[in-house]
Amino acid sequence: MKPAAISPGTSKGEQSKFKRLFVEIWKYRMTYTLLIPGLIWLFLFAYMPMGGLSLAFKHYRANDGIWGSEWIGLENFTYLFRDPAFLDAVWRTLYVNIIKLFISFPFPILLALLLNELRMRRYKKLLQTAFTFPQFLSWIIVSGIIINVLAYDGFVNSLLSLLGLPTVNFLGSERNFYPMIILTDIWKSAGWGAIVFLAAISGIDQEQYEAAQIDGATRMQQMFRVTLPNIMPTVTIMFILSVGGLMSSGFDQIFNLANAATQNVSQVLDVYIYRITFQSSSDFGFSSAVSLFRSLVNMILLLLADRAAKWMGGDGLFR
Repeated sequence: MKPAAISPGTSKGEQSKFKRLFVEIWKYRMTYTLLIPGLIWLFLFAYMPMGGLSLAFKHYRANDGIWGSEWIGLENFTYLFRDPAFLDAVWRTLYVNIIKLFISFPFPILLALLLNELRMRRYKKLLQTAFTFPQFLSWIIVSGIIINVLAYDGFVNSLLSLLGLPTVNFLGSERNFYPMIILTDIWKSAGWGAIVFLAAISGIDQEQYEAAQIDGATRMQQMFRVTLPNIMPTVTIMFILSVGGLMSSGFDQIFNLANAATQNVSQVLDVYIYRITFQSSSDFGFSSAVSLFRSLVNMILLLLADRAAKWMGGDGLFR
Protein backbone atom coordinates (compact mmCIF):
# COMPACT_ATOMS: atom_id res chain seq x y z
CA MET A 1 0.00 0.00 0.00
CA LYS A 2 1.39 3.38 -0.97
CA PRO A 3 1.70 5.99 1.75
CA ALA A 4 -0.84 8.79 1.63
CA ALA A 5 0.37 11.63 -0.50
CA ILE A 6 0.89 15.01 1.11
CA SER A 7 -1.68 17.47 -0.10
CA PRO A 8 0.06 19.94 -2.36
CA GLY A 9 -2.38 22.62 -1.26
CA THR A 10 -1.28 22.26 2.37
CA SER A 11 2.39 22.59 1.44
CA LYS A 12 1.72 25.67 -0.67
CA GLY A 13 -0.42 27.12 2.10
CA GLU A 14 2.36 26.71 4.63
CA GLN A 15 4.87 28.22 2.23
CA SER A 16 2.51 31.12 1.61
CA LYS A 17 2.08 31.64 5.37
CA PHE A 18 5.84 31.78 5.97
CA LYS A 19 6.26 34.04 2.96
CA ARG A 20 3.66 36.47 4.31
CA LEU A 21 5.35 36.38 7.70
CA PHE A 22 8.72 37.12 6.15
CA VAL A 23 7.23 39.98 4.12
CA GLU A 24 5.68 41.50 7.26
CA ILE A 25 8.95 41.20 9.17
CA TRP A 26 10.89 42.77 6.31
CA LYS A 27 8.31 45.54 6.02
CA TYR A 28 8.81 46.50 9.68
CA ARG A 29 12.49 45.53 9.80
CA MET A 30 13.55 48.77 11.49
CA THR A 31 11.11 48.15 14.35
CA TYR A 32 12.35 44.59 14.77
CA THR A 33 15.94 45.86 14.69
CA LEU A 34 15.18 48.05 17.70
CA LEU A 35 14.08 44.90 19.55
CA ILE A 36 17.44 43.17 19.11
CA PRO A 37 19.25 44.82 22.09
CA GLY A 38 16.31 44.01 24.38
CA LEU A 39 16.19 40.41 23.18
CA ILE A 40 19.94 40.03 23.70
CA TRP A 41 19.61 41.44 27.23
CA LEU A 42 16.67 39.12 27.94
CA PHE A 43 18.63 36.09 26.73
CA LEU A 44 21.81 36.95 28.67
CA PHE A 45 20.24 37.98 31.97
CA ALA A 46 16.91 36.13 32.05
CA TYR A 47 17.32 32.85 30.16
CA MET A 48 20.98 31.93 30.54
CA PRO A 49 20.90 32.20 34.38
CA MET A 50 18.11 29.60 34.39
CA GLY A 51 20.84 26.98 34.28
CA GLY A 52 21.54 27.90 37.87
CA LEU A 53 18.13 26.51 38.87
CA SER A 54 19.72 23.08 38.76
CA LEU A 55 21.28 24.01 42.12
CA ALA A 56 17.87 23.35 43.70
CA PHE A 57 18.43 19.65 42.96
CA LYS A 58 22.11 19.48 43.95
CA HIS A 59 24.33 19.59 47.00
CA TYR A 60 26.44 22.55 45.95
CA ARG A 61 30.16 22.59 46.56
CA ALA A 62 32.18 25.58 45.39
CA ASN A 63 35.12 23.40 44.36
CA ASP A 64 32.93 21.31 42.06
CA GLY A 65 30.94 24.21 40.62
CA ILE A 66 27.31 24.18 39.54
CA TRP A 67 27.62 21.37 37.00
CA GLY A 68 30.00 19.20 38.98
CA SER A 69 28.11 19.24 42.30
CA GLU A 70 26.33 16.10 43.50
CA TRP A 71 22.77 15.55 42.25
CA ILE A 72 20.45 14.88 45.21
CA GLY A 73 17.02 15.16 43.54
CA LEU A 74 14.21 16.54 45.73
CA GLU A 75 16.15 16.33 49.01
CA ASN A 76 16.38 20.13 49.35
CA PHE A 77 12.60 20.42 48.94
CA THR A 78 12.07 17.70 51.57
CA TYR A 79 14.08 19.69 54.12
CA LEU A 80 12.32 22.86 52.96
CA PHE A 81 8.80 21.76 53.81
CA ARG A 82 9.98 20.40 57.17
CA ASP A 83 11.21 23.84 58.25
CA PRO A 84 8.53 25.66 60.31
CA ALA A 85 10.25 28.99 59.64
CA PHE A 86 9.77 28.49 55.89
CA LEU A 87 6.05 27.75 56.21
CA ASP A 88 5.63 30.73 58.50
CA ALA A 89 7.44 32.95 55.98
CA VAL A 90 5.18 31.73 53.14
CA TRP A 91 1.95 32.51 54.99
CA ARG A 92 3.27 35.89 56.18
CA THR A 93 4.31 36.78 52.62
CA LEU A 94 0.86 35.92 51.27
CA TYR A 95 -0.79 37.86 54.10
CA VAL A 96 1.26 41.01 53.49
CA ASN A 97 0.87 40.92 49.71
CA ILE A 98 -2.87 40.20 49.74
CA ILE A 99 -3.34 43.24 51.98
CA LYS A 100 -1.18 45.27 49.59
CA LEU A 101 -3.17 43.98 46.62
CA PHE A 102 -6.56 45.08 47.95
CA ILE A 103 -5.43 48.33 49.59
CA SER A 104 -2.51 49.60 47.49
CA PHE A 105 -3.63 48.46 44.02
CA PRO A 106 -6.67 50.82 43.66
CA PHE A 107 -4.65 53.96 44.52
CA PRO A 108 -2.87 54.37 41.13
CA ILE A 109 -6.24 53.94 39.38
CA LEU A 110 -7.91 56.55 41.58
CA LEU A 111 -4.95 58.91 41.19
CA ALA A 112 -5.03 58.56 37.39
CA LEU A 113 -8.79 59.27 37.31
CA LEU A 114 -8.38 62.38 39.47
CA LEU A 115 -5.39 63.70 37.49
CA ASN A 116 -7.32 63.18 34.27
CA GLU A 117 -10.09 65.44 35.55
CA LEU A 118 -7.73 68.38 36.10
CA ARG A 119 -8.05 70.98 33.37
CA MET A 120 -5.07 73.18 34.38
CA ARG A 121 -2.19 71.57 32.47
CA ARG A 122 0.66 73.13 34.42
CA TYR A 123 -0.85 72.18 37.76
CA LYS A 124 -1.55 68.68 36.43
CA LYS A 125 2.05 68.22 35.28
CA LEU A 126 3.35 69.58 38.60
CA LEU A 127 1.22 67.12 40.59
CA GLN A 128 2.14 64.21 38.31
CA THR A 129 5.84 64.98 38.76
CA ALA A 130 5.44 65.26 42.53
CA PHE A 131 3.57 61.96 42.76
CA THR A 132 6.03 60.16 40.45
CA PHE A 133 9.24 61.43 42.07
CA PRO A 134 9.23 58.99 45.07
CA GLN A 135 9.56 56.05 42.66
CA PHE A 136 13.09 57.20 41.82
CA LEU A 137 14.17 57.13 45.47
CA SER A 138 15.72 53.92 46.72
CA TRP A 139 14.24 52.21 49.75
CA ILE A 140 17.44 53.04 51.64
CA ILE A 141 16.71 56.75 51.23
CA VAL A 142 13.01 56.28 52.00
CA SER A 143 13.76 54.26 55.13
CA GLY A 144 16.24 56.94 56.26
CA ILE A 145 13.55 59.61 55.88
CA ILE A 146 11.00 57.51 57.77
CA ILE A 147 13.45 56.75 60.59
CA ASN A 148 14.30 60.44 61.00
CA VAL A 149 10.61 61.39 61.02
CA LEU A 150 9.01 58.52 62.94
CA ALA A 151 11.78 57.27 65.25
CA TYR A 152 11.26 57.44 69.00
CA ASP A 153 13.39 60.59 69.08
CA GLY A 154 12.35 61.69 65.59
CA PHE A 155 10.47 64.74 64.36
CA VAL A 156 6.93 63.52 65.06
CA ASN A 157 7.60 62.28 68.60
CA SER A 158 9.62 65.42 69.38
CA LEU A 159 6.64 67.50 68.27
CA LEU A 160 4.27 65.39 70.39
CA SER A 161 6.52 65.83 73.42
CA LEU A 162 6.65 69.57 72.81
CA LEU A 163 2.84 69.67 72.79
CA GLY A 164 2.67 67.60 75.96
CA LEU A 165 1.18 64.57 74.23
CA PRO A 166 2.30 60.94 74.72
CA THR A 167 4.87 59.67 72.21
CA VAL A 168 4.16 56.76 69.87
CA ASN A 169 6.57 53.92 69.11
CA PHE A 170 6.00 53.85 65.33
CA LEU A 171 9.02 51.80 64.28
CA GLY A 172 9.37 49.47 67.24
CA SER A 173 5.81 48.15 67.33
CA GLU A 174 4.78 44.93 65.59
CA ARG A 175 1.22 46.25 65.36
CA ASN A 176 2.35 49.33 63.41
CA PHE A 177 4.73 47.52 61.06
CA TYR A 178 2.22 46.37 58.42
CA PRO A 179 0.38 49.73 58.19
CA MET A 180 3.76 51.41 57.75
CA ILE A 181 4.66 48.96 54.97
CA ILE A 182 1.39 49.62 53.14
CA LEU A 183 1.47 53.42 53.52
CA THR A 184 5.08 53.71 52.35
CA ASP A 185 4.33 51.42 49.39
CA ILE A 186 1.40 53.62 48.35
CA TRP A 187 3.44 56.80 48.76
CA LYS A 188 6.34 55.45 46.70
CA SER A 189 4.58 53.59 43.88
CA ALA A 190 1.13 55.14 43.36
CA GLY A 191 2.35 57.97 41.13
CA TRP A 192 4.46 55.65 38.98
CA GLY A 193 1.61 53.16 38.60
CA ALA A 194 -0.78 55.95 37.63
CA ILE A 195 1.29 56.60 34.48
CA VAL A 196 0.12 53.29 32.98
CA PHE A 197 -3.54 54.16 33.55
CA LEU A 198 -3.10 57.73 32.31
CA ALA A 199 -1.65 56.29 29.10
CA ALA A 200 -4.72 54.06 28.78
CA ILE A 201 -7.02 57.05 29.41
CA SER A 202 -5.28 59.07 26.69
CA GLY A 203 -6.30 56.43 24.16
CA ILE A 204 -10.04 56.77 24.83
CA ASP A 205 -12.05 58.11 21.91
CA GLN A 206 -13.11 61.68 22.77
CA GLU A 207 -16.39 61.20 20.94
CA GLN A 208 -17.56 59.08 23.86
CA TYR A 209 -17.17 62.06 26.19
CA GLU A 210 -18.95 64.31 23.74
CA ALA A 211 -21.86 61.87 23.50
CA ALA A 212 -21.99 61.65 27.30
CA GLN A 213 -22.07 65.44 27.60
CA ILE A 214 -24.90 65.64 25.07
CA ASP A 215 -26.83 63.12 27.18
CA GLY A 216 -26.32 65.36 30.21
CA ALA A 217 -23.73 63.29 32.06
CA THR A 218 -21.84 65.06 34.83
CA ARG A 219 -18.06 64.91 35.24
CA MET A 220 -18.44 62.23 37.90
CA GLN A 221 -20.74 60.17 35.70
CA GLN A 222 -18.31 60.46 32.78
CA MET A 223 -15.53 59.24 35.04
CA PHE A 224 -17.39 56.09 36.11
CA ARG A 225 -19.41 55.44 32.93
CA VAL A 226 -16.85 56.32 30.24
CA THR A 227 -13.30 56.54 31.60
CA LEU A 228 -13.29 53.61 34.03
CA PRO A 229 -14.95 51.04 31.69
CA ASN A 230 -12.51 51.94 28.91
CA ILE A 231 -9.43 51.33 31.05
CA MET A 232 -10.74 48.10 32.57
CA PRO A 233 -8.65 45.90 30.19
CA THR A 234 -5.51 47.68 31.46
CA VAL A 235 -6.71 47.36 35.06
CA THR A 236 -7.28 43.63 34.51
CA ILE A 237 -3.80 43.07 33.08
CA MET A 238 -2.13 45.01 35.89
CA PHE A 239 -4.17 43.08 38.46
CA ILE A 240 -3.13 39.75 36.92
CA LEU A 241 0.53 40.81 37.01
CA SER A 242 0.14 41.86 40.65
CA VAL A 243 -1.37 38.49 41.54
CA GLY A 244 1.56 36.83 39.77
CA GLY A 245 3.92 38.54 42.23
CA LEU A 246 2.16 37.62 45.47
CA MET A 247 5.10 35.52 46.63
CA SER A 248 7.57 38.36 46.08
CA SER A 249 7.05 40.74 48.96
CA GLY A 250 9.55 43.49 48.16
CA PHE A 251 12.78 42.62 49.91
CA ASP A 252 14.26 46.15 49.74
CA GLN A 253 11.31 47.73 51.52
CA ILE A 254 10.93 45.24 54.35
CA PHE A 255 14.67 44.70 54.89
CA ASN A 256 15.33 48.43 55.28
CA LEU A 257 12.27 49.21 57.42
CA ALA A 258 12.53 46.20 59.74
CA ASN A 259 14.49 46.14 62.97
CA ALA A 260 15.06 43.82 65.92
CA ALA A 261 11.76 44.83 67.53
CA THR A 262 9.75 43.83 64.45
CA GLN A 263 11.74 40.73 63.55
CA ASN A 264 8.85 38.34 64.25
CA VAL A 265 6.50 40.05 61.77
CA SER A 266 9.07 40.98 59.11
CA GLN A 267 10.35 37.49 58.27
CA VAL A 268 8.74 37.22 54.83
CA LEU A 269 9.95 34.78 52.18
CA ASP A 270 12.50 37.15 50.64
CA VAL A 271 14.03 37.85 54.05
CA TYR A 272 14.01 34.10 54.76
CA ILE A 273 15.98 33.46 51.55
CA TYR A 274 18.45 36.19 52.47
CA ARG A 275 18.88 34.80 55.98
CA ILE A 276 19.54 31.20 54.96
CA THR A 277 21.90 32.32 52.19
CA PHE A 278 24.03 34.97 53.89
CA GLN A 279 23.37 34.96 57.64
CA SER A 280 23.82 31.25 58.33
CA SER A 281 25.99 28.51 56.88
CA SER A 282 25.61 29.16 53.17
CA ASP A 283 23.62 26.48 51.39
CA PHE A 284 23.05 27.72 47.86
CA GLY A 285 21.22 24.54 46.86
CA PHE A 286 18.66 25.02 49.64
CA SER A 287 18.17 28.72 48.90
CA SER A 288 17.80 27.91 45.18
CA ALA A 289 15.06 25.43 46.08
CA VAL A 290 13.22 28.18 47.98
CA SER A 291 13.56 30.58 45.03
CA LEU A 292 12.35 27.94 42.58
CA PHE A 293 9.34 27.19 44.79
CA ARG A 294 8.50 30.89 44.95
CA SER A 295 8.74 31.26 41.16
CA LEU A 296 6.53 28.22 40.56
CA VAL A 297 3.86 29.50 42.95
CA ASN A 298 3.96 32.93 41.29
CA MET A 299 3.53 31.31 37.87
CA ILE A 300 0.56 29.23 39.09
CA LEU A 301 -1.07 32.30 40.63
CA LEU A 302 -0.52 34.21 37.39
CA LEU A 303 -2.20 31.50 35.32
CA LEU A 304 -5.10 31.21 37.78
CA ALA A 305 -5.64 34.98 37.77
CA ASP A 306 -5.57 34.99 33.96
CA ARG A 307 -8.12 32.18 33.81
CA ALA A 308 -10.34 33.91 36.40
CA ALA A 309 -10.23 37.17 34.40
CA LYS A 310 -11.35 35.36 31.25
CA TRP A 311 -14.05 33.48 33.17
CA MET A 312 -15.44 36.81 34.39
CA GLY A 313 -15.60 38.09 30.81
CA GLY A 314 -12.46 40.21 30.85
CA ASP A 315 -9.26 40.12 28.84
CA GLY A 316 -6.33 38.00 29.95
CA LEU A 317 -2.62 37.91 29.22
CA PHE A 318 -2.78 34.75 27.13
CA ARG A 319 -5.13 33.91 24.32
